[in-house]
Amino acid sequence: MKFSDFGFSDRLMDGIDAMNYDTPTPVQEQVVPLILAGKDLIVSAQTGTGKTASYLLPILQKITTGNPDDHIKALVIVPTRELAIQIAQNLEGFSYFTSVSSIAVYGGGDGASFSTERQALSSGADIVICTPGRMISHLNMGYVNIDRLQFLILDEADRMLDMGFYGDIIKIISFLPTKRQSLLLSATMPPKIRELARKILNQPEEITLSLSKPPAKIVQEAFVVYNKQKVPLVKHLLKSHNFPSVLVFCSRKENVKHLARELKESGFLAEAIHSDLEQAERERVLGAFRSRQLKILVATDILSRGIDIDNIDLVINYDVPHDGEDYVHRIGRTARAETDGIAYTFIGETEHRKFAMIEKLIGQTVTKVTLPPQLGETMSYNPARSDKQQPQRNRRDNRRRPSARRTKGGGGTERAGS
Repeated sequence: MKFSDFGFSDRLMDGIDAMNYDTPTPVQEQVVPLILAGKDLIVSAQTGTGKTASYLLPILQKITTGNPDDHIKALVIVPTRELAIQIAQNLEGFSYFTSVSSIAVYGGGDGASFSTERQALSSGADIVICTPGRMISHLNMGYVNIDRLQFLILDEADRMLDMGFYGDIIKIISFLPTKRQSLLLSATMPPKIRELARKILNQPEEITLSLSKPPAKIVQEAFVVYNKQKVPLVKHLLKSHNFPSVLVFCSRKENVKHLARELKESGFLAEAIHSDLEQAERERVLGAFRSRQLKILVATDILSRGIDIDNIDLVINYDVPHDGEDYVHRIGRTARAETDGIAYTFIGETEHRKFAMIEKLIGQTVTKVTLPPQLGETMSYNPARSDKQQPQRNRRDNRRRPSARRTKGGGGTERAGS
């Protein structure tokens, strides 16, 4: 199947071609026709499956072939400003040859950005991508031209609920016309998502693809370490390979700052991105990483979902994620765009039980590999050990060395422990 088979307008196809989109992903094949048919939808699919294009393209088609007016026609609600920016960039590319207008509305900017948003919202930008809090600020002032809205999209809905936005979402919906087409996209379908879907959707169709399973192309391995070994292990792995693009996730911004500082002091081309940075600085760092001017990015979970960067060679979980879904989203940053990828997780002294729960969720046991000898004694993995129990030391066990790094030509390998 090709994108041309959907019957999109010539102007929209020009944008699709310019974005180098040719063959739809499975989620796009299923979602696009249903949106074009006017159905409400629940879409459950893992990260990297092409969900964004699956709803942007049919909505663009319906807007470009509908009656033009000065009202907001589509509202896309997302959990983070990074995801809002990413979607806005994709939308700009797809709609380049059309007359569709759009704006991303999110917090963290100055007064000038708020004024720009106000002007677009009152004059009626066709598509608005927003974070909940910022949108409520505008809605409360009474000038948002939203009474003829046709499309509501909640993207990364599970993440928004995890971040406490349930009440904000319900409040935003109270401003919207009841007659509209609504779409809910989520990586998981916990009971609260089902409850939200019942409130906002009308007889929805449901599409589920590969829920909560890491892509098979990702080589997953874990190191069981003492906390003091984490920084030396990151440096060792980076020195042992020439990974062109590495993303390191930490659960706390203090760890992000500390690790990025340690890496830079050791001569690595690394930067940090976290909530303390100004938006302009975040965009600069993310842009440098996307263009591969920056080799190593150390980040909090602000980047685990929705960031559209292909060809990341290695993901390192410096800390075990808080839950299995965060783990899937973190390692899903690699092995995208039909490439292979590697994901290493560091299981610290108090993280054994947490990682065991992740293994249970994803339905597989992640291989535990042995630390390089120069990093000191290794620790035994004990999934049942509580955080208060003293970890046991194990000088050398029968665990594997890290997986061989696959070379693109398939002719050679390297080992992380070499």
